[in-house]
Amino acid sequence: MTEAWRPDDDDDQRRGSSGPVRVRVPAKVNLHLGVGPLRRDGYHELNTVYHAISIYDELTARRGDTLTLTMEGEGAGELALDDSNLAIRAAHALAGYAGVLPHARLHLRKQIPLAGGLAGGSADAAAALVACDALWGTGLSRDELAGIAADLGSDVPFLIHGGTALGTGRGEAVSPVLARPTSWHWVVAVADGGLSTPAAYRELDRLRDAGTAGTPLGSTDGLLGALRQRDPRVLAGCLGNDLQDAALSMRPALADTLKAGEAAGALAGIVSGSGPTCVFLARDAADAQRIATEVQAAGVCRETRVAHGPVPGARVG
Repeated sequence: MTEAWRPDDDDDQRRGSSGPVRVRVPAKVNLHLGVGPLRRDGYHELNTVYHAISIYDELTARRGDTLTLTMEGEGAGELALDDSNLAIRAAHALAGYAGVLPHARLHLRKQIPLAGGLAGGSADAAAALVACDALWGTGLSRDELAGIAADLGSDVPFLIHGGTALGTGRGEAVSPVLARPTSWHWVVAVADGGLSTPAAYRELDRLRDAGTAGTPLGSTDGLLGALRQRDPRVLAGCLGNDLQDAALSMRPALADTLKAGEAAGALAGIVSGSGPTCVFLARDAADAQRIATEVQAAGVCRETRVAHGPVPGARVG
């Protein structure tokens, strides 16, 4: 009996792509990062609002006889390209799930800083899942890819979807935030060197045990309400990150970066994720460009970039 043709089961999807597949994937910032107690599995309970911004890595997947990864850009010569790399691990995970051979030549053009609190490694894993799905013709839905992504890292499922989303559990349980379309404008201050995310969580635990950490953030309700108002001044008052205390403890110079953004007139500034990148909220695109120039001139970071969000997650094209 001949199987019926389905509109979502075309020849390209069954065979995969014979040519290269290029996927662009954004960085993320946490508009709210509430860190709860340490769980039995070794992770902390998180209550976070993810936000994808327009700083991108690009991953190209081509047919190959084995699975390889090459790269250029941020972190070239520093980032491991073997089986410890999240992009390689993502390709293996997809191949195992779909029952196909993990054969592809992956090339990464990296602009997201390494260990910067912007989820660059997670972004590359999301890009590899989307690219290899198209290359191999596995035809998985976004939700299926996000399910595979959850085993790779807490931020990876969000970067499959992008936009703005609520993250719970250890961050892997993602729900889109429904708000009227608004473009928020950011200045991203990139630091010299990175910070270890596990080390930042350990430092937060130490500060809390010593009674020197700030009051935990708690609910995301205020932040979600601010997003619906579409006023950057309102949003500025609701940004928060429990890991900021840890990042400042590990890298005290970040206080100077935050002060420079404030002096330049940013509406708010926070450490992004586990740091050391700092992000500043601006009134509009022109204001962001002005703040970026002033923070760069202050000499408190390696470089500044302007970005907007929310943007889509990993996408072919």
